[in-house]
Amino acid sequence: MPDTSKLDPVVLELGRLFDDAGYELSLVGGPVRDLFLGRISPDLDFTTNATPEQILQVARKWADSHWEMGRDFGTIGFRKRNRNKEVLLIEVTTYRAEAYDPDSRKPVVAFGTSLVDDLQRRDFSVNSMALRLPGMELVDPFGGTADLAAGILRTPGAPEDSFSDDPLRMMRAARFASQLGFDLHPEVLAAMTGMAERISIISAERVRDELVKLICGAHPRAGVDILVSTGLAELVLPEVPALKLETDEHHRHKDVYQHSLQVLEQAAALETGPDGAVPGPDFVLRFAALMHDVGKPKTRRFEPGGGVSFRHHDLAGAKLTAKRMRALRFDNDSIKAVSRLVELHMRFYGYGESGWSDSAVRRYVTDAGPLLERLHRLTRSDVTTRNQRKAERLSFAYDDLEQRISELAAQEELNSIRPDLDGGAIMALLGVKPGRVVGRAYNFLLELRMEHGPLGPERAEAELRAWWADQPESQETGPETEPRAPESPAAPGSPLPAQDTSD
Repeated sequence: MPDTSKLDPVVLELGRLFDDAGYELSLVGGPVRDLFLGRISPDLDFTTNATPEQILQVARKWADSHWEMGRDFGTIGFRKRNRNKEVLLIEVTTYRAEAYDPDSRKPVVAFGTSLVDDLQRRDFSVNSMALRLPGMELVDPFGGTADLAAGILRTPGAPEDSFSDDPLRMMRAARFASQLGFDLHPEVLAAMTGMAERISIISAERVRDELVKLICGAHPRAGVDILVSTGLAELVLPEVPALKLETDEHHRHKDVYQHSLQVLEQAAALETGPDGAVPGPDFVLRFAALMHDVGKPKTRRFEPGGGVSFRHHDLAGAKLTAKRMRALRFDNDSIKAVSRLVELHMRFYGYGESGWSDSAVRRYVTDAGPLLERLHRLTRSDVTTRNQRKAERLSFAYDDLEQRISELAAQEELNSIRPDLDGGAIMALLGVKPGRVVGRAYNFLLELRMEHGPLGPERAEAELRAWWADQPESQETGPETEPRAPESPAAPGSPLPAQDTSD
């Protein structure tokens, strides 16, 4: 039996309400599984022989609020505050016996009368257990407890029937392998491999949500490897299996696929706690680690001297990553963050051999922007060489770079590098209105700031006047708009006027 002492008293309260009203009620699925694993699920799922109307009659007054969006599928949702004032999300669903259109993800719902029949339609045996309430009787007709103990994922019935009914369950199998560290039963793997193309009827949004959960699991490498080995990745994330480059007979480059999985693992290990710089699990960092080399298949070249090159694979990979994430309907912020990390992941290399000027360090920080801490971790994770001396050299070089970033940041506020003059001061000094000239002047001063650090207002004004003297517009403006000193300095932090910097 699971340790039911950890169940919130709300569970028993609801069980008694249904029992007093003459209906069955059972806690089912993930919450029961997690009791065996010593975890508490944030959401509570129940099943009952009561109809949606009867569910509302029993629990509407007891709950703090309810919703009926899933009523057509037999589900009524409730919110209930427990004794600790925590809000619990509860879903109660009528016993179901579903049938699926082979060409659609949407089930045809038929309400059932049997708890065992309801459990049989669920995805995996470890999720096909129930606790009858309020008596806490465990119902496990499909061996879920044994599979939990063995760390195996099986379906309650034939896996081909389960995956045909709902192909998303194949993604869920890989996701549970990532989250729970379980192995897939050989029959499940065989069915997934044979039926992988069925995933194409699932919406991109549903696939995306399962992929995010997989990547953020405790064992993401295992989950990704299942997607690739079964052929699912060819349909939902084809850039990853493409990393299995055929090595030439002399093995002149490493296995890019296995390297990428190792980088994913190492990046996850560098995440921090809730109060750290990169609290884990961090999807942006992990997905960038997985995708960082996806530009290599497109850019691989065998050189005349016998070597292999992947020139500009970082830029190619950033484009491929953004394209794939758009296809999976990711939000724009996530797309920009992940693809930017892929684009920047090679920027560090060469630092150890040649060293960087302060201006190069400033550019590194500025280009990374808010992604700097993730870029630190991605760059360190990208070292998978077995050459201990090389690994130590790269680690030492990156330690040195981070130290220099810290020192410059203390001096110059690197996180918000701006020119010494803002847009208002530029217009006053040059006697021009908002437009392209202001944008060019701003970029000129920003380049000086990057190269030389803070200049101070006086030197910045002198440099700007010298720059302006060489611009064709300075000759065209005439005496009425000759450069003049500003009547009063612009307020610190005043915004730059709207401008077109396309020149």
